[in-house]
Amino acid sequence: MDDLTDQQLRDLVTRGAAFAAGARPDPVLAGKVVGTYFSKTSTRTRTAFATAALRLGGQLISYGPHDLQLNTGETIADTGKVLSRMLDLLVIRTSGPEAEMVQLSGDGRVPVVNAMSEREHPTQALTDLTTLQRCFGRVDGLRLLYCGEGNNSAVALALALTRFPGTELTLCTPPGYGLPAEVVAQARTSAAASGASIVQRHDIAQLPEQLDAVYTTRWQTTGTSKADPDWRTAFQPFQVDQQLMDRYPRAVFLHDLPAHRGEEVSAEVLDGPRSIAFDQAENKLHSAMAVLEWCSTGRTGEAEPGRVHPGDSGRLIWW
Repeated sequence: MDDLTDQQLRDLVTRGAAFAAGARPDPVLAGKVVGTYFSKTSTRTRTAFATAALRLGGQLISYGPHDLQLNTGETIADTGKVLSRMLDLLVIRTSGPEAEMVQLSGDGRVPVVNAMSEREHPTQALTDLTTLQRCFGRVDGLRLLYCGEGNNSAVALALALTRFPGTELTLCTPPGYGLPAEVVAQARTSAAASGASIVQRHDIAQLPEQLDAVYTTRWQTTGTSKADPDWRTAFQPFQVDQQLMDRYPRAVFLHDLPAHRGEEVSAEVLDGPRSIAFDQAENKLHSAMAVLEWCSTGRTGEAEPGRVHPGDSGRLIWW
């Protein structure tokens, strides 16, 4: 999220919502080749970016976890030097750090989209905000409760939502499974600048009085494991069930999916009338279209191009 200005973030959310409302995409990727490299499993994000690239007129090359010579010992840097000479855009999901994505960009030769990394899931945050924009007609001033692990989706959400004026984000996480301290500090700095607020608590009994949305993610984040064999006991009180939702009769429910009914969320909530989780999943496509359009043209409405990585020859990198 650091690679976006406040206006670029808002423009991407607005553009994603416009696509969701039926705006017809221009073929901005016509004649271009988009590579997708997913070293970890993915249903929604991989399908969203592949479909988005095709709908924007591009051609697609997809790489799975066993397709590249990285498995035979080729360095990430050498792989990036090759891919960056053949592709026009690259979408990456990895369990590693963002620095690997920079290397795979050929040190700035090709734009790279972070479709999830070890620390952060920025395109998920764009999807979440697009979903809120579609549901409420705004993001400013919304009050959201996040329950569960302080994972990479929660990191991106905290870094994004706090940049919208008047928003209130409460993160309720089990002890020892919260957001990293530096992320909370960074989000609080953004909140102070925008007039938003962020609070992290580790007691499910300490909940806000009013909410517009309740959000959770699966407790076992893709590509990770937990050292404590009894971790589910610590997480169980943080399940989003009907009793919790009944406290907020006007609140909608969000989930980034995949969901494990009976763990982080009850089936009654996920499949209930206030769940917009599957609309949220669909909005991954619309957000992906907004991101690829921006990476290709530098435009989302009146938005300016994003940050250019040092060593780049004028092409955008976003991760």
